[in-house]
Amino acid sequence: MNYLYLYAAIALVVVVLYARRHARIGKSNQAELAESIQNGLAEPPSLHPVVDPTRCIGSGSCTKVCPENALGLVNGKAVLINAAHCIGHGACLPACPFDAIKLVFGTEKRGIDIPHISPDFETNVPGIFIAGELGGMGLIRKAAQQGREAIGALRKRANAGDADFDVFIVGCGPAGLSAGLSAMHHQLRYKLIEQEDSLGGAVYHYPRQKIAMTAPVVLDLIGSVKFAEISKEKLLEFWLGVVQKTGLQIAFRERMEGIEKEGEHFVVSTSKGRYTANSVLLSMGRRGTPRKLDVPGEESHKVAYRLIDPAQYRGQSVLVVGGGDSALEAAIAVAEQPDTPPVILSYRSAAFSRVKQKNRTLLEQAQKAGRIQVLLNSGVGEIFDTEVEIEVDGQRQRYPNDVVIVCAGGLLPTPLLQKVGISFETKYGSE
Repeated sequence: MNYLYLYAAIALVVVVLYARRHARIGKSNQAELAESIQNGLAEPPSLHPVVDPTRCIGSGSCTKVCPENALGLVNGKAVLINAAHCIGHGACLPACPFDAIKLVFGTEKRGIDIPHISPDFETNVPGIFIAGELGGMGLIRKAAQQGREAIGALRKRANAGDADFDVFIVGCGPAGLSAGLSAMHHQLRYKLIEQEDSLGGAVYHYPRQKIAMTAPVVLDLIGSVKFAEISKEKLLEFWLGVVQKTGLQIAFRERMEGIEKEGEHFVVSTSKGRYTANSVLLSMGRRGTPRKLDVPGEESHKVAYRLIDPAQYRGQSVLVVGGGDSALEAAIAVAEQPDTPPVILSYRSAAFSRVKQKNRTLLEQAQKAGRIQVLLNSGVGEIFDTEVEIEVDGQRQRYPNDVVIVCAGGLLPTPLLQKVGISFETKYGSE
């Protein structure tokens, strides 16, 4: 009998500790949610989860797989507490044991334009296909599947006209990479371009944490591939190995600038030339083309539009342009490198209005320590080899400079696609 009392006491202690821990986590998440709302960061930028509270049992399985800690438990239910930092990873959907999550685009307040596509991934413009994130699919394995199936659907157009290529593929994320392999498999004449200098698309920008790929992915020329859990770096390494093994040709640092219909084929204009193709497959993500400053000298090799490794800028004079979390985080990360001159952070407005409090605090600390110089109400005038000209309150001044990192967001190709005739539907929090 004494053992029963002992077991009961131990069980009670475990339950009490469990309840206290969950209450503490819930309180912390509630505060984080309130902070996001206060700072204007409650709107997700793209694909994101919506939780059905009647189905959610508060297991927390979805919160554990989220790489950006965007989901948290509040009052025993999963809630999107850091909506602005959700990257559309999608691992939360299969992680939920009670199907309480659906992935949607847009919210009741802010709509997102999604193109109309057929079951064969063809738009309302015959010959133009869309696969992957741009068409509303952010999941890696599904995007890869769409890329493969889209090539299968457009094969019938391969001989529809006399053109340079059977298919012109734009974007080398999971959908574009899979599509390129399928084009090789079916012996189609293809051209695959990527505006950045690396493959992977949105995956390249994922944080350095585990991402889940629980279902097999079928890639032409490779076969069925299954990853239980794999880091971003390992996944990119695998894709690079696929490219090397198959000889898939990718034109990096080439950006699509226009599509026109000309007779039986399309003319695709890029930053490096003009090409004709019988079909076009758009497989780029929704990050868009980096927003540029449009100032003299911006074409310089020292201008970057994202921060990959802050250590590479150690000891260099760096200018960061932008006023969002990505800009603040980039400036803070570079400023923490040893032997680095004070980082200049330039922002066109009078205050940072849509950033996390944590980043505000870290920025203030770096400012007080003399590691970051903040220039508000400022803008870049011109970029030189060893200097940069910045206008602050109407006054122009030159500063020593080795690197310019522009964190000003991206421009979606919606107007360009609408110009060629592709129709869109605005999603307000719907699948």
